[in-house]
Amino acid sequence: MKLKNELKLPDISATGFETPLAEEEKAIQHSVHQFAKNVLRPLARELDKMSAEQVIAPGSPFYSVFAEAAKLGLDSDLLGQLPPDMAVRVESLVGEEMGWGDAGLAISLGVAGFPLEMAKALGNKELMALCAGKIGCWMITHPDKGSDVQVFDMAREWPAGAQGNKGNMLAKVGRDEIVINGQCSAWVSNGAVAQVALGYLGADYGDGYFAADGRPNGVAAIIPLDLPGVSRGKPLDKIGQRSLPQGEIYFDNVKIPKRFAVALKDEYYGNVSSAWSYAGTVMSQTFTGVARAAFELALQYCHERKQGGTLLIDHQLTRYRIGDMFRRVELCRAVARRSLAYARQTPQGHAYATASAKVTVTQEAMRVVDEAFQLFGGAGTSREYPIEKLLRDARAALIEDGENNILTMRLGLLAQQLYAEGWANA
Repeated sequence: MKLKNELKLPDISATGFETPLAEEEKAIQHSVHQFAKNVLRPLARELDKMSAEQVIAPGSPFYSVFAEAAKLGLDSDLLGQLPPDMAVRVESLVGEEMGWGDAGLAISLGVAGFPLEMAKALGNKELMALCAGKIGCWMITHPDKGSDVQVFDMAREWPAGAQGNKGNMLAKVGRDEIVINGQCSAWVSNGAVAQVALGYLGADYGDGYFAADGRPNGVAAIIPLDLPGVSRGKPLDKIGQRSLPQGEIYFDNVKIPKRFAVALKDEYYGNVSSAWSYAGTVMSQTFTGVARAAFELALQYCHERKQGGTLLIDHQLTRYRIGDMFRRVELCRAVARRSLAYARQTPQGHAYATASAKVTVTQEAMRVVDEAFQLFGGAGTSREYPIEKLLRDARAALIEDGENNILTMRLGLLAQQLYAEGWANA
């Protein structure tokens, strides 16, 4: 038991009830918070008012975010130098601050380095050089495939005897070359501006697109997007996260060397799970930041607005609502960090486990944002206040990176699979 001699207010930081941060952690958090406050927030407000075409046009202020973010000097190499537990906490602090600044730009910055991170994980210097300094995207979603990209267990998830969904991006894998045709969907983050892609495609290795059990064969590859045969659709016009440029990429007999592949036939699904698990952690940290931003806006407004002859914050019901929002932000943070630690440190993680945290965080964030919006009353519906933008940004997250009901169903499938292997079956 830790005893105190007098009653004092608890220790608290910008990220809630933290255990003590090291000086290095405090310095990183401060730097990223200033970046989020002074760069991300004003830039996001500007981009939110622009059309999708204006956001990606040459000379758009959108492109300035990459140079500004680079000045922070934060990347996976820095995290790799820290003790594992500290690295998880620093990554979480950074992700939350970025989301507090703006969800769309936070996701854009996160996915921009995804192809490079895959190349680093493989230790492939040629692919690292190919990706360095370029805006990347993660090209896994297909127009007609949707959540079917997450189907790993054909026996339990797919109609018996039916072939799986090979999707709309297809590759012919030869001895030395991969030929790509088709398109990704409009939901690819950075798809409208990316210079290089980490792509996941249905693949024919000379024996068709399907394995004996009907599961589609695949190939994952780093794909330069300045090659002949690559073209773009219109950028997606959305209700929220308008600072995140999304759009289709089309392929017409695009050829890349086979050595650009990062996972071939037998390695494909393991790589999909690893990549998705890595990427999914970004969503949890980002929307913890969104929940915190909404909570802080509501807390401030309740200290300014009067009703019934007194400030809103002096009403018991308002205090209950603020307290409920506060605990939900803490819930988001706890789940996001535990999921991040599991994804980074557990030898055999799984994408469904990471995705389940994304569901919890985004749904709790949505509840916090919605309650904050309600506390603002009619003022919240005006674009004069930033809470309406947070409402639009948070709503998109319930579908983004996997629709939440489908992801929750797949967590149930994972429980079924683990039970069959003996877990919770003693």
